[in-house]
Amino acid sequence: MPREDRQKSTQKSKNCSVSNKMTKKNWTRRGGKKGELHTQQKQKMKELTEAKSRAEKLREYIVTSKKTLADHKKLKTNLERDVENTCVRIREINIELEDVMKRQGDAKVDRTENSRQKGRAELLENLRRLFSGVHGRVLNLCEPIHSKYKIAITKVLGKYMYAIVVDTEKTARDCICYMKEQCAEPETFLPLDYIDAKPVNEQLREIREPRGVKLVIDVIKYELPVVKRALQFTCGNSLVCENADDARKVAFGQYQRNKGTYRAEDHFPRRNQAVALDGTLFQKSGVISGGATDLKKKAQRWDDKVLHGLQSRKEKLAEDLKQEMKGRRKEADLQNVITQIEGLKMRIKYSQNDLENTENGGIVGHAERINKKVAELDLELQNFEPRFMEIEERMRNRESEIGNYRSTMNEVEDDVFRKFCVQIGVPNIRVYEERELRKQQETLKKRLEFDNQKSRLTNQLEYEQSLDTRQNVTKWRDTIKNDESNIDKHKQEEKKAMELIRETEAQLQKLKDKKVERKKKNDEKVAEVEEFRRDLAKCNKEMSQYQKILSAQELKIEQKREVRHSLLQQCKMEDINLPTLGGDIDDPTQDTSDSQSLGASQNTQNTSLLYDKEERLKINYKKLRNDLRDLDADEVESENDRLHNRQNELQNTIQRIAAPNMKALSHLDEVKSRYHESKDQFDNIRKKAKKSKQEFESVKKSRFQSFNQCFDFVAAKIDDIYKDLSRNNSAQAFLGSENAEEPYLEGTTYNCVAPGKRFRPMDNLSGGEKTVAALALIFAIHKYQPSPFFVLDEIDAALDNTNIGKVAEYIKSMSKSVQCIVISLKEEFYNKVDALVGIYPEQGDGCIASKVVSLDLSCYPEASGDQ
Repeated sequence: MPREDRQKSTQKSKNCSVSNKMTKKNWTRRGGKKGELHTQQKQKMKELTEAKSRAEKLREYIVTSKKTLADHKKLKTNLERDVENTCVRIREINIELEDVMKRQGDAKVDRTENSRQKGRAELLENLRRLFSGVHGRVLNLCEPIHSKYKIAITKVLGKYMYAIVVDTEKTARDCICYMKEQCAEPETFLPLDYIDAKPVNEQLREIREPRGVKLVIDVIKYELPVVKRALQFTCGNSLVCENADDARKVAFGQYQRNKGTYRAEDHFPRRNQAVALDGTLFQKSGVISGGATDLKKKAQRWDDKVLHGLQSRKEKLAEDLKQEMKGRRKEADLQNVITQIEGLKMRIKYSQNDLENTENGGIVGHAERINKKVAELDLELQNFEPRFMEIEERMRNRESEIGNYRSTMNEVEDDVFRKFCVQIGVPNIRVYEERELRKQQETLKKRLEFDNQKSRLTNQLEYEQSLDTRQNVTKWRDTIKNDESNIDKHKQEEKKAMELIRETEAQLQKLKDKKVERKKKNDEKVAEVEEFRRDLAKCNKEMSQYQKILSAQELKIEQKREVRHSLLQQCKMEDINLPTLGGDIDDPTQDTSDSQSLGASQNTQNTSLLYDKEERLKINYKKLRNDLRDLDADEVESENDRLHNRQNELQNTIQRIAAPNMKALSHLDEVKSRYHESKDQFDNIRKKAKKSKQEFESVKKSRFQSFNQCFDFVAAKIDDIYKDLSRNNSAQAFLGSENAEEPYLEGTTYNCVAPGKRFRPMDNLSGGEKTVAALALIFAIHKYQPSPFFVLDEIDAALDNTNIGKVAEYIKSMSKSVQCIVISLKEEFYNKVDALVGIYPEQGDGCIASKVVSLDLSCYPEASGDQ
C-alpha cells in the first residue's frame, strides 16, 4: 500500500511539474511577445520622428540652397559685368595700341640720342625739380598743327628752339648760377617778365593773295597759356607760305588784303619776315637763308618729341592691357559660378521632390500606419494584464500542490529506505543517491582522462619510433662542432679588429692634435692678416687724405695761375707796362687770341702752354717801393683797395676835365663781358675735359681688367671642358682676341679641333661638332661666374646617340653644383636624368588644356652598360 501511494504521489508530482513547466513556458513566451510589442511600438515611433526630422532638414536645406543660389546669381551678374567691361576695355586698348604703333611706324625717325641731348634733358629735369618757375623748352611746350610746317617753324625759331622758358628773370639767374656750379653747357633762357614780346599784327591774318599765307604763331599749337608770350617773342609777325616765290612776294610787300592791295610803290614799308615750307627764310633786311639738309635733321626733333609721347602712351597702354588681362581670369570664376548655380538648381529640385514625396505620401501614410499599429499593440497589451494575473494564480496553486506531493514522496521514501540508510549511515536515500551519482561522474571523468593520456602517449611513441634518432644526433653534433670553430675564428677576427680600432684611434688622436696645432697657427696667421689689413686700410686712408690735400693745393695753384693770367690780360688791355726780367708780356696774351678759334681739347693744351709761358715771365719788382715788397695778404688787399680808390678819383678828375668817349667805354664793357664769358666757358670746358679724360681712362682701365679677367679664365678652362665633353684628350679648343690692346673693340676667334680630325675653321665643322663646341664655351663662361641653374632647349637636336651620352654624362657630373633643366626629345637623355617632366594636351570643357606629368627617377638604380 505505501508503495502504491508512493507511485501515485510520484505520478501526480510529475504531472504537476510538467503542467507547471508548460505554464511557465507559456508565461515566458507571452512575456517575450509583450516586450516585442513594446519594441515594435518604440521602433515605429522612432521611424515617425526620423521622418519628421528628415523633412525639417530638407526644408532647411532648401532654404539655405535658395539663399546660396541668390548669392551666386548676384555674383554671376557682377562677374559677367566685370568680364564684359574687361573685354570692351581690352578691345579699346588694342585699337588704341594699334593706332599708336601705326603712328610710330609712320614717323620713321632715328630716335638715337647722343650724350649731349641726354645731358641737356637731365639738366632740364634738375632745373624743373629745383625751381618751380621753369616751364620747359620751347620745343617741348609746343608743336606744329601739321607735319608740313615743321621745317618752317624750325627755321623761324632758330636758336630759340631749345631755349628754356621761365617765369621771371630771377629764376633765370638762379638757373644760370646752378649751371655754373654744375659746370653745365650754356643755355638760353626766356624770362616771360623780361622779354619784349610785341603784339601780333592782326592785319596780316587778312592776306588773301598769295594763298595759304599764315602767321607762324597760328600754325603752332600749345597747351600752357604762358607759352604764347614766348612764341610772340621768338616768332613775332613772321609769315609762313607754301613756296619760296610766295614767301619772296610776302617778304617784300607784294600781297593783297581783303580791303585792298598794297604794293611796294605805295611809299609805305610793307616788308615782313616770311618763310617757305622748304625752310627758305626772307628777312626784313633782305637776307635770304636756307639749308634744307641741316634744317630737316634739326626738324626731326619734333618727330622725336612725338615719338617720345607715343612711346610713353604705348607703355601706359601696355601696362593697362596687362592689368586688364589679369581681369580676364574672372572668366574661369564665372564658369565655376555658373556650374555651381546649375548644381544648386538640380539639388534644390531633387530636395523639393523628396520633400513633397515625404510629406504627401511618406510621412502621412506612415504616421497613420504607425498610429494604427500602436493602437492595436496598446489593445493587445491591455488584454494581456488579466490573463497574466490568472496564469500567475494558477502557477502558485500548482507550486503548492507540487510541494505537498514532494513532501509525501519524501516521507514514503524515508519509510521504505530507513533500514538501508541506517546501515550505510546517511540521513535519507536522497543524500545517498546524490553522493553515488557524484562518485560515478568523477569516475567516468577520470577514466576518460586516462584514455586520452594513453592515446596521446601511444601516438607519440609511434612517432618517435618512426624517426631516425641517430642521424639527427650526428647532424646536431656536426652543427655544434662547426659553430664552435666559427666562434674561435670570429674571436680571432674580433681581436684583430680591436687592435686595428686601437691603432686607428691612436692615429685619430694624433690627427686631432695636429688639427688643433694647425688651427692655432691658422688663427695666428689670420690675426696677422687682419692686422696687415688694418694697417693697409689706415695707409689707404692717409693716402686718400694726402691726395685730397694735393688736389686742393693743385686747385689753389691753378686758381693762382688763372688770377695771374687775368692780371696780365687786364694789364695788356689797360696798356699797363710791367717791368720784366725776361720775356715779353705780349707773347702769352697773343696766343690767347689765336686759340679762341680752336677746339676744346686743343684749347686746353694751349692754355697749359700759355700758363707755362707766363710762369717763365719774371716780373721785375726792383722799381717797387721797399715798403710794398714785404706786404702780407691782408695788407695787399688794403693797398689794392687804396689804389683802386685812387684810380677812381683820377678817372673822375679826367671825366671832369674832358668828356669821355662813351662808345669806347661801352665797347670796352662789351669786350670785357665777352672775354669773361669766353674765359668762363673756356675754364669750364677745360675742367670738364680734364675730368672726362680722367674718368675715361679709369673706365677704360676697369673695362680692360674686367674683360681680360673673364677672357683669360674662359680661355684657360675651355680646352679642358671641351676634352671632357668629347671624352678624348686629342680634342683641342682655342680662344683668342683679334685686338690685344683693346679686345672688346673687335672680335674674338674661337676654333676647335674635333677628336681624330685635323684643324678646320668653325664654319666647316658639322652640326654636332658645332653644338659640342658651343656647349664647351657656355660651360666655360659658367665656370667664371656660376649661375644657380641652366635651361637648355633641345641642345641634342644635331647630336648622335654617342655624343648625346657624352653631353648627358658631363651635365650629370655638373649637377652637384648646378641644376640643369634640359628640354629634349631623345631617349638617350632620359636615362641619365634625375626626374622627367612631360607636357601633354587634354580636352577640357570646350578647350584644350595643358597638363603636366612627372616621374622621379632618383629612386631607381642606374642602368648598367649592358642594360
